[in-house]
Amino acid sequence: MAGLILLAAQVSPAQAELNLLNDQALSGISGQGGIYLSGDISINEDGGPIQNTYFGSCSDTTKRCGARLAYQLKEGGGWMVLDDIRGKFSFEGLTLRVRKIDSGFGGDGALFNRDVLEIGLPNFVRYDSVTFKLATSSTARPTDPGFQQTDIFSVEMQGDVVLEGNLLVFPTGNP
Repeated sequence: MAGLILLAAQVSPAQAELNLLNDQALSGISGQGGIYLSGDISINEDGGPIQNTYFGSCSDTTKRCGARLAYQLKEGGGWMVLDDIRGKFSFEGLTLRVRKIDSGFGGDGALFNRDVLEIGLPNFVRYDSVTFKLATSSTARPTDPGFQQTDIFSVEMQGDVVLEGNLLVFPTGNP
């Protein structure tokens, strides 16, 4: 029986041909889009001197070391920042897709009726020697004129975490 299956596989190989589709033909095709990501991200994880100085050298304690994520809560308002982010993050199963919100959310979904970015949280995230500061800042960048920052607290983490659900990123402004 196995010989017959092997013979059949040799006699009729699978063939696929790519064809151009016009707009009318393409409109009749549906599918599911998105991205599935797995990987490692390392940012100055060892805390020592590094070859790539993009995130700064951690050996000079008078300068910043690590990545910075700044977000403004409202136009013209102050900035919340995650600063001096260092460590190694590993993840498997992070997904990205566009999702239409046109219902739910206590009736606000129908009023919103727009696309959002949906980040599907993965099966696991592992982090090693991760540190960062949560702070408020007068500017997005430390190099901007008038920069002042108030550190609220520092975080150090080790271990594994299981994340579930989705993170929705809503656009701002008019559609």
